[in-house]
Amino acid sequence: MFVQEDSAHGRRHGCQPPPELPCRWPLGIDRIKQLWDANADGRLLQFLCSIAEDYEPRNMLSQYLLFGPRAYHILNPRNLEAVLSTNFRDYSFGDRPSVFAPLLGKSIFTQEGAAWRASRELLRKQFVRAQYQNLIHFSEHVDNLMNLLPEDGVVDLQPLFFNLTLDTTTALLFGKSVYSLRAGIDQGEENKLFAESFNIALEGLAKRFRIAPWHFLYSPKRFRDACRNAHEFVERYIDSRAASKSPAEAAEDPYSFFDQVAEGSASKRDLRNQLLNVLLAGRDATACCLSWTFRLLVRHPLVFDRLCKEILSVMGSDISPNREQIRKMPFLSCVIKESLRLYPPVPLNNRTATRTTLLPTGGGPDGNAPILVRKGELVVFSQYVNSRVKSIYGADADKFRPERWETGELSGIGYAYFPFHGGPRQCLGENFAIMEVSYTIVRMIQACPVIELPKGEMVEPVGSERQILTLVLSSADGCRVRMKRSKLQT
Repeated sequence: MFVQEDSAHGRRHGCQPPPELPCRWPLGIDRIKQLWDANADGRLLQFLCSIAEDYEPRNMLSQYLLFGPRAYHILNPRNLEAVLSTNFRDYSFGDRPSVFAPLLGKSIFTQEGAAWRASRELLRKQFVRAQYQNLIHFSEHVDNLMNLLPEDGVVDLQPLFFNLTLDTTTALLFGKSVYSLRAGIDQGEENKLFAESFNIALEGLAKRFRIAPWHFLYSPKRFRDACRNAHEFVERYIDSRAASKSPAEAAEDPYSFFDQVAEGSASKRDLRNQLLNVLLAGRDATACCLSWTFRLLVRHPLVFDRLCKEILSVMGSDISPNREQIRKMPFLSCVIKESLRLYPPVPLNNRTATRTTLLPTGGGPDGNAPILVRKGELVVFSQYVNSRVKSIYGADADKFRPERWETGELSGIGYAYFPFHGGPRQCLGENFAIMEVSYTIVRMIQACPVIELPKGEMVEPVGSERQILTLVLSSADGCRVRMKRSKLQT
């Protein structure tokens, strides 16, 4: 009966199906093997891009794999807008809450409906306030990063950037940093255990996400212990802060991120979960953006040279940039946008239809008819794949060309560009992340007159390098650069 009603609904709106992804083996087992092999080789997203090329310009296809629901792979900005904004209420996270529950519990990344709106409003106020702070809270941690850079030599920046963003985000959330960039005793065993456990827990969440809806099958002791260690670390901090914060400390910072979120949380567990959610986003997305940006810059020396000249012209002899100075660096903004376009921190996402709904385009022989999405079916979308669609970004869509953002050619790009998501779930920390990336790039370029590709390092085409895809996208080969520090800045 419900199928008949859905079919009638589709006919009323002129719906027609999109093309089906062809499979040679039953249940799409051949496609699953291709996906598995591509992922093992660190080239899953490159494989998905190769499939998408066959479906331009309609930018739409559907598939069945094993016994799961039909999945619609959408790239057309009109369809993305429908899912992320216009018909936002027609979709849910599906299995995501139970996938992420062992580490993140019930909080902004897993909640929906009224609970999500309450969490979002609570955190939104804190990020709005953070936008108007000066950038001095980044300075100490970038200084610690600089101290680990060679005076003249080769270094992998990627792990350093993950430590940097862990330090800045814990400082924002907890009022004090875990100082993962400090070596040995300065860091403390508790902080070191937390940083290691947080990494193991996130790797486990990524594995659970990949095998959903059978994610409950993955819960090894190492993963459970890591989640428990992360929980205990944050809870110890909550307890110690509640017990030791003096009236003088409260008066010094009456609007701290921690205290304001604590005031709006119903329990210690709720507060812990909210803090861990923001920590995940604040650390991983920003670190990935920094790593890919420098990896691109050292492989495109003309772009790097222009950026260095802009920074020098604005900063002069000033060492630490402020917000106003960063706003006077439009090419820096273009470089970061282009890096996020080609290597978005969260490259793959999906939603589950909670009721029968429509996608506005992609169906029928010419790809212009709407598509019926039935309750329980999936829509899958990817900023990574979307960014390489030539019918959207042009013939050089797979090239690193920051100038495309300053010519006006992308002024109406809309939902073809969504590295920080879009619609009601637009990332709350976008401004904080972009400012941290900008500040770090400026400081490093000022401090290092030489940042270049090491001899023997490959210059592969953009997107053809080996990648690690967990919850975020990082380089399997890191971000190796040769650098020389200025003596005046060390």
